[in-house]
Amino acid sequence: MAKTYKLTDDPNGRAIAGASSGGICAFSVAWNRPDAFRKVLSFVGSFTNIRGGHNYPPMVRKTKGEPKPIRVFLQDGSNDLDNQFGNWFLANQEMAAALKFAGYDYKTEWGDGQHSGKHGGSILPDCLRWLWRDYKVVQ
Repeated sequence: MAKTYKLTDDPNGRAIAGASSGGICAFSVAWNRPDAFRKVLSFVGSFTNIRGGHNYPPMVRKTKGEPKPIRVFLQDGSNDLDNQFGNWFLANQEMAAALKFAGYDYKTEWGDGQHSGKHGGSILPDCLRWLWRDYKVVQ
C-alpha cells in the first residue's frame, strides 16, 4: 500500500484501532511502539485476565509524571461480557482511571450495549475527529 498511497512517517499522524482482543492489541502496539503509532481507538477492549490484559492499568499508573506520548479513546457498554476472565466494562473503567491518574490524553464513551461493534461503529466519526483534533498535515 505504501507504494500506492502516500503514508506519513509521523507517529502523531498514525492511529491503530481494534475491538475486543483487537482493542487491547491496538493499545499494546501504541504502548510498545509510540515511535510508530500514537493514537489508539479501542472498542470493547479486552483489558481482562486474558493473557495478562489486566496488567495494563498498573503499568499505566507507573508512568505518572512521564506518560508515553499516546492518545487513547476507550468505548464500552455496561452490558459487556462478564465471565471467568473478568468484567469487560469494569476493566475498561479501570484502564480509564489509570490513564487519568497518570496524566494521559484520553477519552471514554460509555453506553449500555453488549460486546459488539454497534455503539463503537455509531460514534466512529466523532472518535476519529477527537483523535486528530489538533493534527496539522505537513505536505
